Amino acid sequence: MTWRIGIKYLWDTNTVINYLQQQFPAVAEKLMDDLLSEAQPCISAITEIDLLSWKAASEKDLEVLHHFINDALVIELEQPIKLKAADIRKIHKIKLPDAIIAATALIYNLTLVTRNA
Repeated sequence: MTWRIGIKYLWDTNTVINYLQQQFPAVAEKLMDDLLSEAQPCISAITEIDLLSWKAASEKDLEVLHHFINDALVIELEQPIKLKAADIRKIHKIKLPDAIIAATALIYNLTLVTRNA
């Protein structure tokens, strides 16, 4: 994995989709723009799969989505992430994909950007 300087944020699936479709309020949209201007977007392999399987995407959505994924650093599912995700699921009742994304953020000390509660 090639890290660029400035990797700070792990984008969750819902955040990427809402951002690319400009569904955030103007203030939040500005914040997302600022995050992207200061650091390369970073997503987990789980988020990449979620994005690539987005059924409601239009042709324009897919084009923008592929550009986003190509620009992003995709963190693959490695053993430390698997172990941390298992630990998270033992303690919290969350779905496996969410546990993997949370574990990825924790292992790499990234701030998770999500709309989930």
